[in-house]
Amino acid sequence: MSRTRRFAHRRHAMLAGTALMAAALTACTGGSGGGDKADGKAETKDKAAMAITVNLTGDQAKPGEPVKVSLAAGKFAQVKVSDGKGGELTGKIADDGRSWTSERNAAPGTDYKVEAQNTDSQSANAQFKTAAADKVNKVTIVPGKGGTVGVAQPVSLVFDNPVKNKAEVEKRLKVTTSNNTEGSWGWVKDHAGNDRVDWRPKDYWKSGTDVKVEMNLNGVDSGPGGGYFVRDYDTNFKIGKDRRLQVDLDSKKMSVVEDGQTVKTIPVSAGTPGGEKASWSGKMVLMSKEGTIRMDSRTVGLGDSYDKPVDYSMRVTWSGMYIHAAPWNSAHFGRSNASSGCVGMSNSDAKWLFDSSQVGDVVEVTGSGSKGKADLGNGYGEWNLSWDEWKAKSALNGAPQNG
Repeated sequence: MSRTRRFAHRRHAMLAGTALMAAALTACTGGSGGGDKADGKAETKDKAAMAITVNLTGDQAKPGEPVKVSLAAGKFAQVKVSDGKGGELTGKIADDGRSWTSERNAAPGTDYKVEAQNTDSQSANAQFKTAAADKVNKVTIVPGKGGTVGVAQPVSLVFDNPVKNKAEVEKRLKVTTSNNTEGSWGWVKDHAGNDRVDWRPKDYWKSGTDVKVEMNLNGVDSGPGGGYFVRDYDTNFKIGKDRRLQVDLDSKKMSVVEDGQTVKTIPVSAGTPGGEKASWSGKMVLMSKEGTIRMDSRTVGLGDSYDKPVDYSMRVTWSGMYIHAAPWNSAHFGRSNASSGCVGMSNSDAKWLFDSSQVGDVVEVTGSGSKGKADLGNGYGEWNLSWDEWKAKSALNGAPQNG
């Protein structure tokens, strides 16, 4: 073989070796777009997409229960559940990080959006809508917002429809006070037969106490026949002067006591003893100041005994016991009880009392000749119960609240 042919053969072998080395290097690289690792290991594959499940789905989801969001793998970093009106259901991630549960229930007829993120910064969303409520329950609240009331005034909530799930409703009620007042909710039947829950302190309120009541009821199911609550409620009020109207049926006098001092003694004539015209006795509450009203005995089951306008009228019970002016009965003031159940006095004394009294003042009737204590719901009769008796009327086993 010539020298020229031997050189060409060696050159061809060198080029072939170079091509094989290049192919080997190419085979050692990772996936598409990936460069060599410093340690020579291949890059790992992408993690699986984040997947969540929500206990409520579709456009007719059942309201009245918490929203629960679960994670297929990994741990939650945050979860947000918002409605179409800018509201949000706050909640808590479980200790294992795999689920989140709202603190409150999903409300009826509401669009919700779920936004979740895991600890790997992946995210997932979901949407659902709850069914509208077949029946809506509403609340009448006493006292109203911003008022000043006496030391005996309870918080009182009257429901339009029956409340069978009393414990669930009571858990959503919160009383906060400026001085950590101890009190408890208690369930009674209102005079009209409606379910009612009142919050009274252990003892009469202290003057100057500020009170805030939050009723976080939106989405709570009242139970069979009651329907859902579809909104929250709140009120706030202040406790005014410690004023007590003390009626003695034996002496036929009323003592007006302010901050422990008797400021006026008023001759009165209360209900006629020995029948339906007798007055109620015990601890009651001044419910309202109604001024001049028409009193018709037929509305309280006393036949044609009276039908007349009455001045300076202040209600004590739903069944019709009032404190008012009774000039037609002046011969009996301080001498005998001869009214149809109310506590009457002169025009001048009634005007003074009306002007100086406030809703929520204590009304206490003692002495002989009454027809006993009114039912708890006939006005605010809870002060006739001991503290333990009142706590026992709570649906939450009488656990007291410190507001």
